[in-house]
Amino acid sequence: MAALSEVLLEARDLCYSYEPGRPALDHVTAAFHAGERVAVLGGNGAGKSTFFLCCNGVLHPDSGHIAYRGAPVDPHKKRERMALRRRVGIVFQEPDNQIIASTVRGEVSFGPLNLGQSRQEAARHTDEALALMGLEDFAERAPQYLSGGEKKRVTIADVLAMEPEILLFDEPAASLDPAGALQLEDTLLELSRRGMTLVVSTHDVDFAYRWAQRCLVFCGGGILADDTPEAIFSREEVIEKASLRQPLLYRAARALDLPRQGGWPRSIEAFEAAVKGGNA
Repeated sequence: MAALSEVLLEARDLCYSYEPGRPALDHVTAAFHAGERVAVLGGNGAGKSTFFLCCNGVLHPDSGHIAYRGAPVDPHKKRERMALRRRVGIVFQEPDNQIIASTVRGEVSFGPLNLGQSRQEAARHTDEALALMGLEDFAERAPQYLSGGEKKRVTIADVLAMEPEILLFDEPAASLDPAGALQLEDTLLELSRRGMTLVVSTHDVDFAYRWAQRCLVFCGGGILADDTPEAIFSREEVIEKASLRQPLLYRAARALDLPRQGGWPRSIEAFEAAVKGGNA
């Protein structure tokens, strides 16, 4: 793997249970670096959402700790929890569960105002987030009349207006049609180009393979593997235990025995170029 940048968020030895004797997180340790693109994989109930909620300060781990930029976060101190939530934003799976205001502008401005920003400062951050998400023309519209993809962009703008350094996405494409999912992926790439650290929980292994720089695989409340996408999908025991499948591009490249040249192609464009090069 390439040299990593500074660690922004670190979770160490996290344990959490919703009921006694059934851990949702079992001694989970992971770190996220500035500017990374990370896919979080695993079946339903593997611990992904619970992990995100602990990283964002919504849930307090039973044991273990969260640190941001090397400073431990005390879950019992409201100021430290709020500071963590400002720096680590979370976008939930269902937009309708996150949207509460009567207009898009009101929705996006809610977070900055809740953080105690002045109306002028909140308006500036709201306008910047709306522009980044291409929502300027929707600002005075009621969110409930937007499409699924548009609502998703509103929920992302919600979080961006609070100026986070890390964005956690919990199954962001789950309710989107193919056009909406493609637009979401374009949005994620644009946010990455702007230097934001992105952590995306997904069941879509093809997306994870072409998009992520690194994958975390959850299973039974713990982390089963943490490596590059190609390394993860080459491990048959990980694939089987976590009930995943290998991405189609990975399988096709391996079946055709394409030249690796630092790794098999992870986009359809790179795959086509490799096939044409092999047939030249």
